[in-house]
Amino acid sequence: MKHILCPACHAVNRVDEARLGQAVCGKCAKPLIGGVLHLDAPLLDNLLRSDGLPLLVDFWAPWCAPCRMMAPAFEEAAKLLAPGVRLGKVDTEKEGALGARFRVQSIPTLVLFQDGREADRLSGARPAREIVDWTRRHVGE
Repeated sequence: MKHILCPACHAVNRVDEARLGQAVCGKCAKPLIGGVLHLDAPLLDNLLRSDGLPLLVDFWAPWCAPCRMMAPAFEEAAKLLAPGVRLGKVDTEKEGALGARFRVQSIPTLVLFQDGREADRLSGARPAREIVDWTRRHVGE
């Protein structure tokens, strides 16, 4: 069983790992897993504190051409890594304090969190296959 945070209502749900892909929140009935999450400070903090899945975060900005070029690859990686890894994006223009807090010095920067702590990071735009391979090496999938 894994503790999975609902990205919609922030309720923590206990979910059998075999059912992760189909799991819905027991409180709000929204899907627990799927797609790239758009992270603000409260959601990111709750995920790091309460969620049982690895979390790969793309720190990016709308004005950054490499970030925009990597966006489709990140979306594809989310499909390939689900349901065992969550993917989220932090817009460093809107959430500058998060970029500073995690010492993001260049964008795009991918930060992989496991058990609420940073496991590794990778800077620069990457294709989907490289994002997936790098993540799987670290999470042991």
